[in-house]
Amino acid sequence: MEVNAPMAVTAPVERRIAARFRVRWPGFVLDVDLDLPGRGVTALFGHSGSGKTTLLRCIAGLQRGDEACLRFGDETWDDQQAGVFVPTHKRPIGYVFQEASLFPHLSVASNLAFGQKRVVAAERRVSLEAAVALLGIGHLLERMPETLSGGERQRVGIARALLTSPRLLLMDEPLAALDLKRKNEILPYLERLHDELDIPVLYVSHSPDEVARLADHVVLLDQGRVVAQGGLVETLARLDLPTAFTEDAGVVIESVVGEHDEHYHLTRLDFPGGNVLVARRPEAVGHRLRFRVHARDVSLATARAEGSSITNLLPATVVEVAPADTLAHVLVRLDAGGTPLVARIARRSCDQLGVVAGCRMWAQIKTVALLG
Repeated sequence: MEVNAPMAVTAPVERRIAARFRVRWPGFVLDVDLDLPGRGVTALFGHSGSGKTTLLRCIAGLQRGDEACLRFGDETWDDQQAGVFVPTHKRPIGYVFQEASLFPHLSVASNLAFGQKRVVAAERRVSLEAAVALLGIGHLLERMPETLSGGERQRVGIARALLTSPRLLLMDEPLAALDLKRKNEILPYLERLHDELDIPVLYVSHSPDEVARLADHVVLLDQGRVVAQGGLVETLARLDLPTAFTEDAGVVIESVVGEHDEHYHLTRLDFPGGNVLVARRPEAVGHRLRFRVHARDVSLATARAEGSSITNLLPATVVEVAPADTLAHVLVRLDAGGTPLVARIARRSCDQLGVVAGCRMWAQIKTVALLG
């Protein structure tokens, strides 16, 4: 029996990332204590200046803190009190910056080879062929970086990071420098990373749409501190967080394609608590799809509406009513058979309808935003 076999590759052991950092700068203090899942995508989310990139740099070993302790699984990478510090080049991480920073004098193939050469052949966990296929860059291998679009350069940069065979992938707003068209071009490839690779990702972003589309777990940072952390669905549905008061407030729902209606060119998406109809989707029945419902697109009624053009109606129980960002509105958290929803309605309507915790309502969903 091989008692020294590398557990990170084959064993279904639940890895955790424990990070404790305190960094003091003039006018800013990062003070975080995190216990993160070692699987899936964890989004470090918050406004500019909230400490997201500083935290990522601490995890990479690029920033030293006044206090520091970092463990990945059973490995200690940083422990200031114990005098342990693993330098960046010895940590099994891949780092993707906002700009791809490819070597301009090397072809795409040579840039990729540079990343692969950092790892001895016996320890390579991601092959060149797999990285090229995963990022769809086979047709770019002979090109020079100056001939690539922003989205193509970033895909090459991600492939190069993967070829270092990281056990943890750090991504610092990889889409921030791209226009909307290029963002939409690269997002499906990021989703493939999530679906096809067993490499945990820490993903820095200030874009609610990116987080909703990619993340499994969310850490919300504000002024250097952790305001909240948890699963994506549960965290976005909370009313006590700053994100609940923005125009982007809403929930993410995981669904399954249940049926296609060819006559009306519609697709039914099923989830715990009900279903919604959306414009015809190409995915087969049984395929999993994630969608988003903004609070501003949910209205409430005391009875099921008849003769209405809104067809997506869900029976739900009011869980909580909280103030919104204006005195004229409130936010209502609902439980639709196990699926959380948030509605933003007028405070006057709330009083007239008698919306209080525990009452039964009908949630009328005006718009569903499919993710992916």
